[in-house]
Amino acid sequence: MTLRQFLDDAENPDRSLIVLNRTAPDPVQQMLEELFDGQSVDIDELDLTTGDDDQVLVVEENEVVASSPLEDLQESILFINSDLFITGTRGIEAVELPSALKGLDEIPFYLQGYPKSHSEKLLLILISRYIERTAWEEGEGTLRTSFQNLSRIEDELGTNKVYTRLDQTDVDVHVYGAPGWEPSPEMDITIHAGYEQDFLESWFVVFVPPDGSDSQIALLALEEEPNEWVGFWTFRESMVNRLNRYIERRL
Repeated sequence: MTLRQFLDDAENPDRSLIVLNRTAPDPVQQMLEELFDGQSVDIDELDLTTGDDDQVLVVEENEVVASSPLEDLQESILFINSDLFITGTRGIEAVELPSALKGLDEIPFYLQGYPKSHSEKLLLILISRYIERTAWEEGEGTLRTSFQNLSRIEDELGTNKVYTRLDQTDVDVHVYGAPGWEPSPEMDITIHAGYEQDFLESWFVVFVPPDGSDSQIALLALEEEPNEWVGFWTFRESMVNRLNRYIERRL
């Protein structure tokens, strides 16, 4: 078994987005469509005499499974860039994940990084930060994160701030990647360094909460080509636990 097996095991539900009663200007709609351009998630608009304005609905088999105000997506992802996370300008406590994005769990996403795209990876960066915030808020549990190269923990100010704050909690933090950084003696973060494929070509953030909590969540993405990724996120307890066990035993 490899990490790729987990991609194959994602449920991949047939879900789409509907923007209901939009009053926001056209460029906002265009930004939303660009965010999901090339993905398996269709976006439509619908005007009804009932219902709130500027709502984003997640629909599966004609049923609404999640919804968010369009403004929530503007503030969390459409009107920002990855530098806010990389530099730490947006702190971990300010990271929000709208319900409409949560409702796209276990749908595979195909993403490109810079210079092919300026924004596609932002979606996975947001999910990653949200998982880290979840672990930080819980204050306990186990967090496993891969960086491809551990030096990113030191080089990216925002990432360094996040993991410094996580180290101040009782979360059992494990980080994975090629050698390049070691925690200071007073830190409790555990490093797992190597050059195997799972270290260099995987992007995962997996949080297993303490017993009695249902805040489990995981992101897994694999690099298909240089700077091109396929990945998904999941809240399914069995999937999160399986992924956690695989990483714990194999890496």
